[in-house]
Amino acid sequence: MLTMVGYCWLCRQPLWFPHHGVCSFCNKRLKRLTNMCPCCALPSELPSLPCGRCLKKPPLWENMIAITDYCPPLSGLIRRYKYHGTPQLASVLARLFLLHWQQGYRDGRWHKPNILLSVPLHRRRRWKRGFDQSVLMAKQLSEWLQCDYQQSFLQRTHATLPQRNLSAARRKINLRKAFQLCGPVAGQHVAILDDVITTGATMTEISRLLIRAGAHSVQVWAICRTL
Repeated sequence: MLTMVGYCWLCRQPLWFPHHGVCSFCNKRLKRLTNMCPCCALPSELPSLPCGRCLKKPPLWENMIAITDYCPPLSGLIRRYKYHGTPQLASVLARLFLLHWQQGYRDGRWHKPNILLSVPLHRRRRWKRGFDQSVLMAKQLSEWLQCDYQQSFLQRTHATLPQRNLSAARRKINLRKAFQLCGPVAGQHVAILDDVITTGATMTEISRLLIRAGAHSVQVWAICRTL
């Protein structure tokens, strides 16, 4: 489907501010994660406190922040962004996350990081896709939030199998020693950005590297969280 500049990517109606990409009406209609654990973003009866899962086995990060479940319409936008050569959607998705993050920040649910990192693609996959989807979104977010984005701090050391095709146990094995930290994060509040979080295995592996390197705190950010 051809998208013309100045029209909402979701409802196809003209935009008052063309660079927004998604109109305010569609933004308000997006399904939101509600009654979720602040640590794992899974359903919880007491959303202000860690859920039983996180109390039993605390994650390495402080907060998990995502707009919604991996469901339409954002799941369709993400697939189009990643698999159909549409890098211009980076700023659209980043803006939707920014609006969500700002609301939680105003409510005191999380704090602003010093450093923003993005989950890197392996160079072969990046070459095949033509861009790294998390890098483009992180660059835009760091500019808006005025925090330091360090693309070179986190590198993928070898190609891994696509996570979406693997079980939770296989995901852990697949990601073992898949990342390398190449910059100082000691004493810093760090946020890691990805497009979708499923089991959290990728974020666990990266968070472990950051905590071992002395990061003061870690947040994990994503557009969608698979429930």
